[in-house]
Amino acid sequence: RFSGTFVGNPESTSPAAAPSPPAVAAATLPAVPTIPVVPTIVGVPNTVAEGVLNPNEVKPPASGTRKARVLYDYEAADSTELALLADEMITVYSLPGMDPDWLIGERGNQKGKVPVTYLELLS
Repeated sequence: RFSGTFVGNPESTSPAAAPSPPAVAAATLPAVPTIPVVPTIVGVPNTVAEGVLNPNEVKPPASGTRKARVLYDYEAADSTELALLADEMITVYSLPGMDPDWLIGERGNQKGKVPVTYLELLS
């Protein structure tokens, strides 16, 4: 017969494991205040930085506007987008922080987001 030093042997003479230290309750820790962070872009209304575009609030940049020919008809999904008709000419520009797949398009007094893939950018 083997000596009683094997784990699980009821006759084991090994010392008992030391008890673990008491857990610290989460309620006793100091609360860390959180401050919501809203990205802002200088000169651009917060609605653009937050992902909600109100086309009436954005102004075209002093430089960087281009003409574009619309390749396909496009039906606006909501009031932030501009509906397009194939072969019409519009003015387009981008804004800092804007999704690169979209531009701001203007036709007369109407403006809104337009998908780049529907446009032929002209010089």
